[in-house]
Amino acid sequence: MSKLNIGILHPGQMGISIAASAQNTGHTVYWASEGRSRHTLARAEKFNLLDTYNLKKLCETCSFIISVCPPHAAEDVANNVSSCGFNGFYIDANAISPQRAIRIGQKMAAAGISFVDGGIIGPPAWNPGKTWIYLSGNDASVVASCFSAGPLETVVMGEKVGKASALKMCFAAYSKGTRALLCAILAVADLYGARGELQQQWSRNDSDFSEKAVEKVKGATAKAWRYI
Repeated sequence: MSKLNIGILHPGQMGISIAASAQNTGHTVYWASEGRSRHTLARAEKFNLLDTYNLKKLCETCSFIISVCPPHAAEDVANNVSSCGFNGFYIDANAISPQRAIRIGQKMAAAGISFVDGGIIGPPAWNPGKTWIYLSGNDASVVASCFSAGPLETVVMGEKVGKASALKMCFAAYSKGTRALLCAILAVADLYGARGELQQQWSRNDSDFSEKAVEKVKGATAKAWRYI
């Protein structure tokens, strides 16, 4: 694939790693600093992302735009890109429902934008074999080739928009759902003063489950607001 101009919305902890994989593959990555935090600015500068300053200029500069944002903002971000007259490839890589992905895709297609549904599984993509982006849509293979040098791994799931989001939703239902259940279990045990006995019983059945349960809950605290 020839060198592309790729825009990232936005270079947070996950987004910056996605941008780095695109750079590894030989592409130039842009971002728009307007309204972003100093932490985001520092990440973008560290990885030499080029700043278009505002979204409209980003849409004029790039042929590919990747959305990696808090799930609740996914539709607004897509609408903002569409309103700027963008007519390239738009990849929604957010943890949204299949229905929302389909709805966004339909709006984008009506605006002349090539839409690809994406679902990211794993931590920020700094090491091979740890993070995957699943892609579905007519142009999923084209998007996958943007990251061929890794370390982000790509899987093309076919042409059906919503399929990648469905996979992410099902995977997260277990990985995040079990943590939510553990939080509730520990809270109730604390409420009735049975926490010590519960952990002791867990230890009888599985020597390290009690310790793992607490660590899983602690590990989710910084990002639990996204789990909803």
